[in-house]
Amino acid sequence: MNIDTLKNLLFFVILVLLQALVLNHIHLFGYATPLLYVYFVLRARRDIPKWALLLWCFALGLAVDAFNNTPGLATTSLTLVGLLQPYVLSLFLNRESADNLLPSIATLGWGKYLFYATIIIFIQCFVIFSLEAFSFFNWLHWLLCIAGSFLLTLIIVLTIENFRSDPA
Repeated sequence: MNIDTLKNLLFFVILVLLQALVLNHIHLFGYATPLLYVYFVLRARRDIPKWALLLWCFALGLAVDAFNNTPGLATTSLTLVGLLQPYVLSLFLNRESADNLLPSIATLGWGKYLFYATIIIFIQCFVIFSLEAFSFFNWLHWLLCIAGSFLLTLIIVLTIENFRSDPA
């Protein structure tokens, strides 16, 4: 087992525990819940095989669903985000970028990282709350949940990225 796999496993466990024990109990204004586990996908290296990223995302979503008692919501949305992440990341990279590039503010710059994180987090929030609602009867509540959770998650991710000291 190499060091990157161990780092990913530790990061995986920390995100699951943080989400299950702390963040799931935060509901700002009754709508906004931070979904920080999507940060795992945002931090996926460029050279990780697509099948491995999908497997990590599926396992993370399954672990979050097990703690939340939401069968399939996080698993489905995170697996979809893991499927789309390499393509979204490629929109913000040059062709001559390093293969082992770790997406961060330090490597992409503020503007590109902001757009990259915005797209990934919005897809995650849109899918999870659309599946949770499963109807658009109360569309205002649905929109407020998506917008509130998206903004709260984006602010937390950008704050973490801004204070992270290691570029790799």
